[in-house]
Amino acid sequence: MEMGKRIPDHRLWVFTSGENYELARADGSLDLLEDAGALILKDTCPEVTPYNRSKYNHLLTNSLKAEHYLTSGLNRLPTSVMPIQGCVLHAFDPTLSAGERPTLQAKAQPQHASNKTHQTGEARLFGEGLNSQDDFVVTGPAMVSDVPITYLGYVNRDTGVIEETGHPLDGQAIEDTVLIYPKGSGSTVAPYVLMGLLYTDKGPKGIVNRDVCALTLPACSLLNLPYGHGFDEDPCLAINNGDLVELRRSGSTVTLTVLERTKVDS
Repeated sequence: MEMGKRIPDHRLWVFTSGENYELARADGSLDLLEDAGALILKDTCPEVTPYNRSKYNHLLTNSLKAEHYLTSGLNRLPTSVMPIQGCVLHAFDPTLSAGERPTLQAKAQPQHASNKTHQTGEARLFGEGLNSQDDFVVTGPAMVSDVPITYLGYVNRDTGVIEETGHPLDGQAIEDTVLIYPKGSGSTVAPYVLMGLLYTDKGPKGIVNRDVCALTLPACSLLNLPYGHGFDEDPCLAINNGDLVELRRSGSTVTLTVLERTKVDS
């Protein structure tokens, strides 16, 4: 970085952990960056930062992970990847990024194939709950997928609508449902997204996972959202999307019962 030359309008953002921040401060790197006009952010994450779209229309990063999440449903910002030297050069010279504003297209996920088939007849499944929860009973429409759900980036944090092209539940809202899916996937920030939806009444009435899920149960435990897992049958296949179900805990047993099957269009 050229000494004495300034970056216009915080075009360079540097995200760092607290430990690396102290190391960079000790060797003088932070002083050099700040004197040049860079904005230093520590103990936060570019993927969960809301961006002012009137000021930031395209991001350049040296992180493939950041590119994945920044272009997902969380921010939907056009993002490019380049080595750190190139990112710094673009920050100093705005002409390097001159051109038309890019239009971001939704990312298709063709690997999301569902094996669900329509089920009929009675169904009662027996599973387990969380040690932190007492007895409960909730009734509501089942929202079911046999494909994992990625909360960070692919569940709209304001509306609770799943926004993942190719996902079986794409375009559907999780609000006031008994949400049934194998497990969560993606970032460990997922519990915070789910908690935010619960705080704003955009979350589900209860959650059922086929596999106990470290990306789901923290939010359920902390906010006492009815939760079940480890059932004797796969709930993702035994329950139809749209069935009316009851999720009940009595003692150490969680029961998932179909009250009314959804009808299929003939």
